[in-house]
Amino acid sequence: MKKLVAVILTLVLALSLVACAAPAAEEAPAVEEAPAEEAVVEEAPAEEAVKIGVILVHDENSGYDMAHIEGIEAAKAALGLTDDQVIYKYNVPEDEKCYDNAVDLVEQGCSLVISNSYGHQSFMLQAAMEYPEVKFISSTGDMAGMQNLDNYGNIFPYTFQSRYVSGIVAGMKLKELMDAGTVSDPYVGYVGAYPYAEVVSGYTGFFLGMKSIVPDVHMDVMYTNSWYDPTAEAEAANALIGRGCVIIGQHADSTGAPSAVQAQLDGGKVCYSVGYNIDMLSVAPTAALTSAQNNWGALYTPVIEKFLADGTIPVDYAAGAADGAVMISALGESCAAGTQEAVDAAWAGLKDGSVNVFDTANFTVGGEVVTSAFALDTDGDWVNDTAEAIVDGIFQESVHRSAPYFGLRIDGITELS
Repeated sequence: MKKLVAVILTLVLALSLVACAAPAAEEAPAVEEAPAEEAVVEEAPAEEAVKIGVILVHDENSGYDMAHIEGIEAAKAALGLTDDQVIYKYNVPEDEKCYDNAVDLVEQGCSLVISNSYGHQSFMLQAAMEYPEVKFISSTGDMAGMQNLDNYGNIFPYTFQSRYVSGIVAGMKLKELMDAGTVSDPYVGYVGAYPYAEVVSGYTGFFLGMKSIVPDVHMDVMYTNSWYDPTAEAEAANALIGRGCVIIGQHADSTGAPSAVQAQLDGGKVCYSVGYNIDMLSVAPTAALTSAQNNWGALYTPVIEKFLADGTIPVDYAAGAADGAVMISALGESCAAGTQEAVDAAWAGLKDGSVNVFDTANFTVGGEVVTSAFALDTDGDWVNDTAEAIVDGIFQESVHRSAPYFGLRIDGITELS
């Protein structure tokens, strides 16, 4: 009995030991590590492309405006600008609508705004004063030099040089006609837009080019009071031919005058045309001798390039034959023999400085040689003004400012009322 009790006690003790033993440790659940945060790199916003606005007084149907369009497109190609970086405004008149269009271009994001007509300039100036962070260029304007603004400028080619060379073309034809006995009176005409210095400088350069070939040439000028009026330009050309003019030059923007001259030539009149801006052979195939032209790309490209580089524009910028900024169109079939050689010599002289269009030895005013003339009129009366224009016997055109200021009415030229 005692033995049985001892066995039972031994079993109870063993079981109690098992019960008191620590349970086996459970395997801890796997803990997922949080993924490392990716570094967030904030990209800098792309720099917005520069936008340039261009205000045109007409459209591509005007030879003058087409020349400006071609100049802007040449600058675009040279500087790698895209089509959406240039915004054109067409047929903008010379009134407050120019200002409205300039402001609209600014609001579209343009940081450079260019206009192409003389009458635009006061409205461009108004916009420049109100938006000093934007640059404005008035092509053919003449007010920038007196404004003292760093965001308003003028540019202009040496148009008097191409006028002079086109005058040599006309002079060669005039001499041919006179040598043949076809013409006895070296009488020519000129259709001008307005009696501005720009037009006066141009027609005087044209006249002096002819005078270098035919010393006794004389010329009448008739104004249309419009830059672009095909009907008025044709009527002026016809009126001048009716007075006996045998060559008609022009500073107006349409094909009206050359077309009228061609019609007169076809009708039996002895008359020929020297155009402006564009080659006129398409409308005057046998009457057109050549056209004085401007290469606006030679001006727009360096000016826009500088703006893109450092954000600045020149107050006044002018360029001429030496920079490829002026030229004449292809010579027509009616040009006199030897004309190309005479043209080549003239261009060479203009480039090397041996030919000066406004050499005072080659013209007089009221029978007298001019020894002094002011370039800049500050108050409208040309008295006690500044910038002597004549240096060493040469009138320094487009030096004191880019726009022409040759306003002398020289002997041999008559402005008709």
